Amino acid sequence: MSDTRESLLAEAKTRFFEAHIGEAALDARVLVAGLLDLSATDLMVRGDAVVSPDDAARVRAAIERRAAHEPVYRILGKREFYGLTLTMSAATLEPRPDTEMIVDGLVPYARKIFAEKGECRIIDLGTGTGAICLGILSAVEGATGVGTDISAQALETARANADLNGIGSRFETVVSDWFGAVDGRFDIIVSNPPYIRSDVVLSLAPEVRDHDPEIALDGGEDGLDAYRAIAAKALDHLNPGGVVGVEIGYDQLMTVGGVFEACGFVVIDRIRDLGGNDRAIIFRAG
Repeated sequence: MSDTRESLLAEAKTRFFEAHIGEAALDARVLVAGLLDLSATDLMVRGDAVVSPDDAARVRAAIERRAAHEPVYRILGKREFYGLTLTMSAATLEPRPDTEMIVDGLVPYARKIFAEKGECRIIDLGTGTGAICLGILSAVEGATGVGTDISAQALETARANADLNGIGSRFETVVSDWFGAVDGRFDIIVSNPPYIRSDVVLSLAPEVRDHDPEIALDGGEDGLDAYRAIAAKALDHLNPGGVVGVEIGYDQLMTVGGVFEACGFVVIDRIRDLGGNDRAIIFRAG
């Protein structure tokens, strides 16, 4: 009996329920549709379409990977973020929908700065896939950006994503430990740094703990190491009238705010995620 789209989808759902995958039905649809290069509509409306033996074997191999708690979009190798298609590598975090909130929060500042100055220079510290910087660049035509990361492999991924989305001419990369190898000043400094306490990392869900790079998760004993490093040098690299935006953990509004305030910044905005939790803070020089 031949495999069909519908039968493979049902197989994936059953396997994911057995493996206690939280969103089994959704993950099954995304995975099967993505692997077969189908829209969600095509998958459902033409469920009786026969799938080739090679494609069916590929889908079944991917089903087992997801059942072992490898994230769906890691398996697919890419995901949508802020209207962009972003590839991932072992050296990058998976860009997540909640991070789109900091892009939304910073775009109005970038547009205002560009309207006033005719330019807007952005630096994304620890850029990973390039998600935040590329998201802002896609929304503000003419703005330029620099992505830094301690990982050369991550920067290769970010560069590929910039080219894939037609933003390559406005984006460059620098291997740097925060501001260590950075020259010049910027209108927007942004980062989604590691902010999870070291003693919490091992208790994270396997989708995160086993597949996102630890260096992008572990924020030190109190989760604030990266914020201290960024705040200590940010004023030296911020243009007059510029802003700094950082993503934070849901319970870090006061502590991260205190780190930056001690370095001469004041809070001008706070951003909540889709669940209503604090997700990012925006500062200006005090």
